[in-house]
Amino acid sequence: MKEFFDVLDIASVLEMKDRFATMGAETVSLDRAQGRVLGADIIAPVDIPGFNRATMDGFAVQAASTYGASESNPAYLEVVGSVTMGQRPDAAVGPGQAARIATGGMLPAGADSVVMVEHADSLDEATIEVYRSVAPGQHMVARDEDVAQGRLLLRKGRCLRAQEIGLLAASGCRKITVYRRPTVGIISTGDEVVPMDADPSPGQIRDINTHTLAALVQEAGARAVAYGIVGDRYDDLLLTCKNALQASDMVLISGGSSVGMRDLTLDAIEALDRSRILVHGISIRPGKPTILAQCGAKPFWGLPGHVTSAMVVFMVVVRPFLDHIAGRRSHSPNRIRARLNRNLASVQGRIDFVRVRLVEVDGDFNAEPILGQSGLIHTMVEADGLVAIDMNSEGLDQGALVDVMII
Repeated sequence: MKEFFDVLDIASVLEMKDRFATMGAETVSLDRAQGRVLGADIIAPVDIPGFNRATMDGFAVQAASTYGASESNPAYLEVVGSVTMGQRPDAAVGPGQAARIATGGMLPAGADSVVMVEHADSLDEATIEVYRSVAPGQHMVARDEDVAQGRLLLRKGRCLRAQEIGLLAASGCRKITVYRRPTVGIISTGDEVVPMDADPSPGQIRDINTHTLAALVQEAGARAVAYGIVGDRYDDLLLTCKNALQASDMVLISGGSSVGMRDLTLDAIEALDRSRILVHGISIRPGKPTILAQCGAKPFWGLPGHVTSAMVVFMVVVRPFLDHIAGRRSHSPNRIRARLNRNLASVQGRIDFVRVRLVEVDGDFNAEPILGQSGLIHTMVEADGLVAIDMNSEGLDQGALVDVMII
């Protein structure tokens, strides 16, 4: 039985991210860029919207022509034309003049604001009276008010959401440089583990970890490839690890990493080409028996077999490494401030991650701990988030304010 190596704290483990390189870049069309990580800075090629644009239906004017206008003392302006949507106006607007314009229309030369149609009346085809003054720039956007040409549009490492896709479309960026999606190989181990569609015999359990870990990998924007279930046979495990490592950018293997009778995972990882064990044990609960190895240039993880432990380790430790190799800027989980509704005991020397349910009370949130063994998947289903109890604390008191990491 192998004892744990030096157990490390989370901060020390996370510092090891820089040992691993980010993925290479590739070019994709904009319609395939959603969810991808930008692989290069983008400088705005044009102004957006590109012309002075009305944001209200009404009349394009020079603001000075409306100063002092009121219902009792309206300003009278000459109508010199109408703006056709999608075209450059023919006529300019001078002092004491106006041009009819619809929302989205291009302001004529000379105009610096728009009088809302509700604040003007037409006396005849050539004259309006204005009942409210406008300031320069009112009810319009300037040609570069959204984006100015030459400015930094988006910085590399940003995950492209719908809003970034829209910005790139507005800029005319048809091809985008993105980081290649990492491929993550997933292996489950144990003679007691059977496929999801099998009918377990007494003493057997269905494979949960392959599916939960694959879902977490996909949520992180990477590709998950399952390598199935490997029994407690060293040669089979080593061959599967070699195959997964060759075809993947990161490997996750669950089960067999705890101190006990089975050291197959650690033995197999140590036998891989250019393998170096970086971590064997992290001062967290659940998840202490976590392994991290560097195999050549790739991270190889040995995760606990219990489903909750494996999921928590992925969320708080593995995910930052996956974001790093994907080129993604640091991913910050959403957090909610809540008040603990019961005492929670802890042991100093480790960080306890406690599953909690959020209950809204009078506009605030209470954090209700969900207790249960780390092999119980329902505790993760019922949980809204995790509360971390500091390694130097003996616990938290009822009523304490806590940060809940939303899961």
